[in-house]
Amino acid sequence: MQTVGNGLVVLLFFLGSYLILGSYLILGSYLGLSSPPVQSVIPPSLYSHTSAAGILGESTAELRSMAVLDILQFPDSRLRKIAEPISDFGQELGTLIDDMIETMYEASGIGLAATQVNVHKRVFVMDLSQDRSAAQALVNPLISVLDEETEVRQEGCLSIPGFYEDIARPRAVRIDAKDRTGNDVSATLEGLAAVCVQHEVDHLDGKLFIDYLSALKRQRIRRKLEKAQKQSA
Repeated sequence: MQTVGNGLVVLLFFLGSYLILGSYLILGSYLGLSSPPVQSVIPPSLYSHTSAAGILGESTAELRSMAVLDILQFPDSRLRKIAEPISDFGQELGTLIDDMIETMYEASGIGLAATQVNVHKRVFVMDLSQDRSAAQALVNPLISVLDEETEVRQEGCLSIPGFYEDIARPRAVRIDAKDRTGNDVSATLEGLAAVCVQHEVDHLDGKLFIDYLSALKRQRIRRKLEKAQKQSA
């Protein structure tokens, strides 16, 4: 009888623990506690890739070795070219997107526009996840401002390495685009996600974040970058 009694106590303890854990998970899910705040503003439908195999498609028999592309640096005039819309969603675009994602990761960036790798087509990639597992590709993006109120955040750029400035941008936007296969995607974004898409679309329009700064600041940054580029040449 003592053994049975102890067993019953243990069983009741574990049942109680599972009930408490289940209640916590349900409550956490209801309150949105289980999702990172940045990722929660981006619909899962915009997630392009989850792994190397996902980037190339699960049916790919042999993974292609993705290339790390050269990133143009300011004041390179090619950064000022306006990108052209994409109409062909075939293998060439897929290869470009894969290489851009690899380049973005290699440079420790969260976004990269095709203009920055000297391909003047309207596509950019981004990944705001902590573990670099949610790369997205947005083709022919269009941005609509939903809230005229601005939010100031510090921005940097892979094409302007080493410089970070406070930039004011609309705090909420809607983006309409196509994914890598030509399907329509859209999302309402706030916070870092809103900043990222605005920054990348600016690149496609030949604009840089330093264009929001005073002429004096832009000239100072230009001189420092030109000096660094000459020293490393």
